[in-house]
Order: sequence, then C-alpha cells, then structure tokens
Amino acid sequence: MKTGKQIGAAVLAAALSAALLTGCGAAQSSGSSTASSAAASAASQQAQPGSTSQGEGAYTFTDAVGNTVTVESTDRVVATYGSYAETWTLAGGTLVGATQDAIEERGMDLGEEVAIIGTVKEPNLEEIIAADPDFVIMNADTSSQVDMDQALTQAGITHAYYRVDSFEEYLDMLAQLCQFTGRQDLYEQNGLAVKEQIDQIRELVKDEENPTVLLLRAYSTGVKAKGADNMVGYMLEDLGADNMVARHESLLEDINLEEIIAEDPDYIFITTMGSEQQAMDYMAQNVENNPAWQQLTAVQNDRCLTLPKDLFHYKPNARWGESYAYLAKILYPELAGQIG
Repeated sequence: MKTGKQIGAAVLAAALSAALLTGCGAAQSSGSSTASSAAASAASQQAQPGSTSQGEGAYTFTDAVGNTVTVESTDRVVATYGSYAETWTLAGGTLVGATQDAIEERGMDLGEEVAIIGTVKEPNLEEIIAADPDFVIMNADTSSQVDMDQALTQAGITHAYYRVDSFEEYLDMLAQLCQFTGRQDLYEQNGLAVKEQIDQIRELVKDEENPTVLLLRAYSTGVKAKGADNMVGYMLEDLGADNMVARHESLLEDINLEEIIAEDPDYIFITTMGSEQQAMDYMAQNVENNPAWQQLTAVQNDRCLTLPKDLFHYKPNARWGESYAYLAKILYPELAGQIG
C-alpha cells in the first residue's frame, strides 16, 4: 500500500509549467474504453476484462487515449468527472476529491472530507495534487483533462482516461474498477443485473417494426441532430429505431426543416445541454414556431418528447436499464406492460 506522497513546490511548479506548455492542442486518440467487454459465462456470470493484467498488487492496462497505466493503489482516488466519481463509488470505492458536477448534477453526498477540485471543463491541477491521490480517474472526452496528462505524469500521479458512451463501455469500466476494489458482488449488482434487464428489453423488441425517429440536442444558442455516436442515439439504434440522421447527415450541422418534413419521423426526441429552460426557449423561438413544424406527425400526436437529463444527458450508470426501458415503452407502446 502506498504512503502519502509529499510533493515539493519545485515538482508542483514543474507540473504546472508542463500543463501550460502542453496547451489545448494535445491529441486525443479514438481508443475504446479501458477494459475489453466483460464476458459473463452461462454458469458463473463472472467478468473477464481481458485487457487488464494483474501483477503483485498492481493492475496494468491501456486507457482510452492509448496510455499504458499501472495502478498499484486505490486508497486515495480523485475523479475529474461526476459520472466516473459515481461509478467508482458503485464499485465500492471512496473518494478524496471530485469535480463540482458530482454534487450539482449527480447529487452525490461527498462529505466535507472530499475536496472539490474544480469543474469537469476546468479541473484544478493544484487541488488535485494537494489531495495526494494514488489514482486519478479522468474523462477522455474533455480536452482540458487530456491536456493535463504530462503534468500529472511529471508529478508522479497515476491517472487513467475513460470514455463511456454506451452501456457496454460502462460495464467494462465497472468491471475494471471492481477488480481494483475486489467487489465482484457490486459488479454483479450494478452491472450484470442491469445487463440482464437490458438484454430482456432487446429480446422483446427485436422483431418489432422499426419506428423512425429524429434525435435533437438543444442548447441555449442552437439545436443539432444527433446520430448513433451519441449516447441516446446509440440506445435508440440498439432498440431498433430508425434514426433519419443516418440518411441526412447534413442535419448534424444544421437543422433543415424540409428534410425533416420529407421524412416525417414517428418520434422526435430532444435532449438538452446546459440550462434546460434556455435550450427549450431556443427551440420554441427558432424551430417550434415554424408552422411546418406543427404539421409533423410526431408533433400532432404528442410524440415530440424532451428526455429527462438524469437518464439521457448524464451517464445513467447503474440506471442504464431504466433509460432503455423509458425509451422502449415510448417506441413500442403495445409492449409497455411487458417492459420492466
């Protein structure tokens, strides 16, 4: 077990300098999540995360940006993304530091002893180092966090980047973190049990006629369509929905009402970023006030729906099954009574 690292002012200064030199241009690889897909055997349902190797008290793996990481201790863990802070606790871990969104968006009760080390987009390097972590769990999709790689390495702080855009990637991450904590029971409770619920929903809807959908992401200054590379888009595709964006990729950049009217999707789903009220105000003023929008089948049949943030903007983690069930009941109302 590691003892606390006493990092001197010279090391801290070097780390901060390295962070500034790295700048905003650090390249992000498109690597997948840290552990390979957890394979459950029919008899034992035990996780087999193949890309993690275990030495004497250490785990070595390749993270989501391609770094080789060796984790020797997880006694003192910092998470720079609220979703990953929650995943760590779902794996039975405890935190010494987390970003503000863990409280504001995830509603986590961290306690006074857990340091707030900035925000997701602006984590504070000095606060991270001051928390004296053994391991820092970071977000591969936030450039400012990837830019901190060199500084944390020079400061001697073990850290790894994760990327979670699908349930399978959440399951991989949870499997690995449960290896660190030794809590296989929590992997089964917060991972495999959720997988069973999702698998049942997939099986139930697999032979149904595929409804057409349009997925929009609205924010205070704009609205764009989203495809299967988005968390909600992936779930819709996984449930058999036909996202019109696959045929009209231009909608990823600009909303074209003529293309939407031509397709006339069965359902329109809206997710919001930032202030939900400001996002919906933008939608009302710039999209919904168009008379053509009001003629869409989805609008007229009350099938234009704003999805709740806790299940469809923030990573749902152990509630991923609820997210699937929520969408499936809308897409396949005749099956709603059979969807758990």
